[in-house]
Amino acid sequence: MDTVIEAAGLRRSYQGFDAVRGIDVSVARGELFALLGTNGAGKTSTLEVLEGQAAPTAGTVRVLGRDPHADRAAVRPRIGVMLQEGGFPTELTVAETLRMWAGCTSGARPVDEALALTRLGERRTVRVKQLSGGERRRLDLALALLGRPEVLFLDEPTTGLDAQSRHDTWNLIGELKRQGTTVLLTTHYLEEAEQLADRLAIMHAGRIATTGSVADVVSQRPSRISFELPWGRFPGDLPPLATIGVTAHDISGQRMRLETFDLQRTTTELLCWAREQGVELYGLDARSASLEEAFMEIAKGLNDEETSR
Repeated sequence: MDTVIEAAGLRRSYQGFDAVRGIDVSVARGELFALLGTNGAGKTSTLEVLEGQAAPTAGTVRVLGRDPHADRAAVRPRIGVMLQEGGFPTELTVAETLRMWAGCTSGARPVDEALALTRLGERRTVRVKQLSGGERRRLDLALALLGRPEVLFLDEPTTGLDAQSRHDTWNLIGELKRQGTTVLLTTHYLEEAEQLADRLAIMHAGRIATTGSVADVVSQRPSRISFELPWGRFPGDLPPLATIGVTAHDISGQRMRLETFDLQRTTTELLCWAREQGVELYGLDARSASLEEAFMEIAKGLNDEETSR
């Protein structure tokens, strides 16, 4: 798979403040890459350089094989950009806004098609100033899709959307990806990254803390098992925890909580023990770590590291 977005040693500074501190990013054609991080991590600053809106302070950037800032005239017609917040003429209707933008876009798709894709058809005659925040985000997305982009940059695409609209947008992004569009998005919704991303990177203080597939990142955190100890049984009655893959445990009253990096094996051993003992593990809950847990653990570790300096 050829690489369509690539940054090496990317740095971006504002009046002496390093917003992006030497990161490497690589996105393959047809891939959906999510850039995650806390507020101020440098996500939007990174996106602005990749989109060609600004030149890097240092490092190199290539989109579709070209410098997106120096070769903007060649790159811009082939990409779609959805900013964190769009600025629309408030007196225009939704359809008028799209027609205006289509007039500035090479090979623009029909306005009705863009409206249908983003479920704005019924709002076509509504003035922009009368749209809800979520509807404005959908209009942002419609504008980004007008030029049938090969590469799509989405900065917080579902902020302000209700649950149904968010899932509709996920479905649309997934369909664009299946059609071969390369997508790079930032999001605060970790479920969004978990649902959509082929790979992701977690940024913190201008650097990339970790990168990989969702499974790779999540596998850094242990799975969890919890249950009520059977009446009259004690932790010492369980199989030796270390021998069944348990890496940490605690107990509160009768509630046992275990951590393991081998969820299937540990759960199987516990169930076999319960069957042999003729007891039931009430309230049994066994689950893999989530992306949210991995994200919070990484952010906490990095914050603790900075505090200790």
